[in-house]
Amino acid sequence: MLFSIIVPVYNRPDEMQEFLESLSQQDFRKEFEIVIIEDGSTIPCHDVVTAYSQKLQIAYYSKPNSGPGSSRNYGMQLAKGNYLLIFDSDCIIPPQYLSVVDAALNHDYVDCFGGPDAALQSFSDIQKAINFAMTSVLTTGGIRGASEKIDKFQPRSFNMGLSRKAFEASGGFGNIHPGEDPDLSIRLWELGYNTRLIKGAYVYHKRRIDWNKFYTQVNKFGKARPILDSWYPKYAKLLYFFPGFFILGIPVAVFLAIFHIPFLLWSYCSYFLIALVWSTITNRSLKIGMLSVMAILLQFYGYGTGFLKSFVAIRLFGKQPETTFPELFFKKI
Repeated sequence: MLFSIIVPVYNRPDEMQEFLESLSQQDFRKEFEIVIIEDGSTIPCHDVVTAYSQKLQIAYYSKPNSGPGSSRNYGMQLAKGNYLLIFDSDCIIPPQYLSVVDAALNHDYVDCFGGPDAALQSFSDIQKAINFAMTSVLTTGGIRGASEKIDKFQPRSFNMGLSRKAFEASGGFGNIHPGEDPDLSIRLWELGYNTRLIKGAYVYHKRRIDWNKFYTQVNKFGKARPILDSWYPKYAKLLYFFPGFFILGIPVAVFLAIFHIPFLLWSYCSYFLIALVWSTITNRSLKIGMLSVMAILLQFYGYGTGFLKSFVAIRLFGKQPETTFPELFFKKI
């Protein structure tokens, strides 16, 4: 099995330096290649790639900007390997990653897998808080972390693997972004392929994010979900409404408390207190615990409002996703 590592990059030479350095530290002793796709960057990472070309087997390509999904497809088409590992450029890969994946696939092969994400101690406090919000069982139910049902996992494109056979059968990623990864997972299921979580195949996901970027990201996630549900209604879940209902419930809780019915408000306060304590203990920092509460509020607000807006437009009024939310779609090349 030859691994080809696929990573699109857009104006991020510093991230690529960290990414390639982490791959140079792998304890994996078999051959693997790295395919880097410069997605229309005006600040290319050519010099970084050149610096690592003596340590690593790298294929480097440039193309017009068309988004990460299209760039991943482009890289997978040009890759030599029969198993394709897909990362974001803001990931740092632990030394044992390739060995863990190789052992897992040899023990129990699957044509598509995903792994969890984690935070390094060197990450900023906001990055650690956002990582908690995005991976904790208190928020996503661990869906982006390590607790989603192992044999029906929807891999995320910052850390996933795909066999060449599955790539060629599915055509790879579509042009929706975000949402291209669950879209691909569902199409693979429909084609008869299995997906799985490999818990030990985690990456350190740096999340190049501030609060405004985080809001924009989760708001787009929310908008994308009703579109995916309209394409694949049998995979829609009531759980996806939860962030929207959670946010709508806060003013209701305050209103009821004014009229001496405080139970709902106390429930909210208890939830955030648990999140504060949990994150504080996990990260060993009260500051990160407090930032985590902010991140959870922003996550639920951004995702919930995006989901409800998209649900009304797409599911209730039947509007076309591409014209209603053009910011979610890249042009195909």
